[in-house]
This record gives sequence, C-alpha cells and structure tokens, in this order.
Amino acid sequence: MAEFAFPIVDLAPWYAGRDGRSSVADRVRRACETIGFFAVRGHRVAPATIDAMRSTSRAFFDLPLSQKLLVARPRPEQNRAYHAEGTETLARLAGNDSPPDFKEVFAIGPPDVPADDPWYHSIPGAYPNYAANLWPDEPADFVAAWRSYWSAMEQLQDTICRIFADALDLPDDWFVRHLDRHCSMLRALNYPQQNERPRPGQLRAGEHADLGMLTILKNEAADGGLEVRDLDGRWHEAPVVEDGFIVNIGDLLMRWTNDRFRSTLHRVANPLHGNGARRLSIAYFVAPNYDSLVECLPTCQAPGNPAKYPPVTVAGYRNERFARTAA
Repeated sequence: MAEFAFPIVDLAPWYAGRDGRSSVADRVRRACETIGFFAVRGHRVAPATIDAMRSTSRAFFDLPLSQKLLVARPRPEQNRAYHAEGTETLARLAGNDSPPDFKEVFAIGPPDVPADDPWYHSIPGAYPNYAANLWPDEPADFVAAWRSYWSAMEQLQDTICRIFADALDLPDDWFVRHLDRHCSMLRALNYPQQNERPRPGQLRAGEHADLGMLTILKNEAADGGLEVRDLDGRWHEAPVVEDGFIVNIGDLLMRWTNDRFRSTLHRVANPLHGNGARRLSIAYFVAPNYDSLVECLPTCQAPGNPAKYPPVTVAGYRNERFARTAA
C-alpha cells in the first residue's frame, strides 16, 4: 500500500501546562479535519493496566465456547457481554451488508450504574445504554482488570475532549459537560486465526464508521489489521503505536462539528499470509449522556456555512443503528 501520513501526537506538552496546549490542539485539529484519525503518546495510562486488560481478555477468549456462552449477549440491541463469532456485521453501520465479521467480542457498558435512579433505567432513551453488564466467573482477575482499564479510559477521554474543545475554540469543559453520565462502551475484539477460507466479502470487521463521539483503540501488530480509507477511496494500514493509542472521530462528533471533523470509514482486513496470527484489539467507544442534544456547534457554522444536520439526541442516533449490526 502507498505511504500514509498518520499523525502521532505527544500529549505530554498538554499535561505540562498552558504553553504546550495550543500546539497539541493544533495538531489534533489538523488530524481531525483531514483523515479523522491520529495516535497519542504520553497518555498517562499505566502499562500494567493495559497488560492486565490484554491478558485477562485473551484468557477469556481461550475458554471453551460453551463457557463463554454462559455470558452471551442477552438481546441484539444490548452491546454487552459475549458476542460469538458470526453474530455481528459491522458493514451494516454504513448501510451495506456482508457475511458476518470474522471475530468474537466481549463488551461492557458503564460498570457502576445507580440501581435506584430512574434517569438510568426508566426515562425514554435510557435503555439499552445502561443495561446490566454480565461478567464471566473466569479468569478470576477479569472484572478487576476491566474496571481498572475503564477508569483509565475515562481519564483519557476527559483529556482528549478538552483538547477537542480547545481545537474548536470552545470553553475547555464544553464536551466534558456532556460526559458526566456518559454511556460509553468497552470492547475486547478477538480476531482468531482463519482456519477456514473467508466467504466472499467477509472481513475480520467490515467497512464502517463509528457511531459515537470518538474511539480510543489499543491495537497490536499482526497480519490482518486496521485499515483506514482516505479521501480518494484508497485503503491504508494504520500503524501500531506500541506505547500509544489510536484515536478516531465518530459520527456524533462529525455532526456536532458540521463535518469539520471527519468520521472516516475503516475496516479490519483479513490476513494476507495464510491463516494469519491471532489478533486482539481493545476499543473504548466514547458516547455522551444519552439525552445530550447533538446540534451544530456555534464555532462550526457561519452565514455561508449553515448547519447540515437537524438536532438529534445521542440515544436517538445510536440505538437503532447499532441494533442493525446483530447477525
């Protein structure tokens, strides 16, 4: 594939204080306005937190299928628990269809939802964003590792959203205000060796754009990985940044910014050589409060550039579209 300029942003100057913040925001702005993807280093997520998340996720996927199915996804619209291979088709998010993705998934939503607060349970739009998580009994340290990783992602989400606000000439906490009761999702995706030849059109994950605000991805080097489509329709391999994370813009943020920030099509390709190596990705999908109204930002419209999209709530945009992906 042709060389692809993929921005890698060091967050250390942002954490250092005011003098470094404008340079970080400028780099992120340029990335979001062009390819909609960038990588971050200097993120302050402890290596031990990442290692525990990876090791417990692999151990879970190594369990017998019968054991994993004890915590199978309860309903198609609930992005929770175990999704067996052949039960998800991400191409449907882009209005396409294909054979089911060549992967299996374990997913959780917010882990500490108040049981007695109707805002999380009975107000229209709440379901399925705060549906109960299903946790496996094995491995023994699974829950602790996932909870720790979730907390680390919440902190990184806060930082990145403040950078976005700065990049868009908004108050520092503009997006953070919409995340105090966020309905984000954390997914571990296991792409197994392909011992059977893929069906025509079948990929490890079909071509799609993400539904939420942004995604924070921890990927790893293996044959058959993440690919990003450029403006000319060409596909490029995303880099594996061992000490960093890949960040991409989702549809909600593209709508908020009146298409100024790009939600870019991407996919996970099949291995090029034989069965390919097993591959694990960990994706944290940032979604604001379900009742947040997504409408054109004041700094992203002008007399000659009116709002392109009608206002929509987070729940109104995401729920029905995600349910389509269930095979």
